[in-house]
Amino acid sequence: MNDTASTNAPRVNVRQVGLGYAGRRVLDGVDLDVRAGELVSVLGPSGCGKSTLLRIVAGLQHPESGQVVVDGTALRGPRPDVALAFQDPCLLPWLSVEKNVAFGLGFSRQPDVSRSARRERVTTALNQVGLAHARHYVPRQLSGGMAQRAALARCLARKPRTLLLDEPFGALDEVTRAEMQQLLVSVVRETGAATLLVTHDIDEALLVSSRIVVLGNRGRPILQLTVDVPSPRDMHLDALGALRIQILQALHDSMSRVALTSST
Repeated sequence: MNDTASTNAPRVNVRQVGLGYAGRRVLDGVDLDVRAGELVSVLGPSGCGKSTLLRIVAGLQHPESGQVVVDGTALRGPRPDVALAFQDPCLLPWLSVEKNVAFGLGFSRQPDVSRSARRERVTTALNQVGLAHARHYVPRQLSGGMAQRAALARCLARKPRTLLLDEPFGALDEVTRAEMQQLLVSVVRETGAATLLVTHDIDEALLVSSRIVVLGNRGRPILQLTVDVPSPRDMHLDALGALRIQILQALHDSMSRVALTSST
């Protein structure tokens, strides 16, 4: 493979992934790719399998069918270069911010780096999310936005090639959420991480994403969109509005089909 082909190859390749629980399909034939420096959002109604898909890509759950390939290798379990952040920051209350960010760097699955290198990683991550001044704070001293920044810094300290985010800003107020969305876009651009974001917020997806994948009620992809809107995107409301209508129409059509099938 030549250098250009290697550079353009997806870091994350999801092919025909399917999963069911108790006879009900949760995911059905999901295909998606995520390349370096790309932010792909997964949208869909509650219960459509968005978070399940993220756990599969993280190597925490195995699909019944299909496969996930990360950096050219079939996924068999968690990888040290794939970081996952949840809606709950999951900070340990008895540790300072910098120790929370460093937590896990010494685990056996992580690359063996010196103590000084770990400190450098933590400092760099805290600077990236604007929390250098709060490194000695404990979680109870943090606002919701600061706690999410700390959780993001913990991911970045691992220098992930792939970053997975499960509705990380859902519990934040509107102003703080907007700040975190801008931070996320900057971090993806700076680090080049292949990023997969699960969200229920259509406007959030439109503001931060390179592409959007929409899942229907039964975990089946119903729409994929490229968001080719210049920055700052909030200055292009007509273009965003047209994409929003496409997403809403696809969701409406999917729910109508499910309702029709259930009634027959």
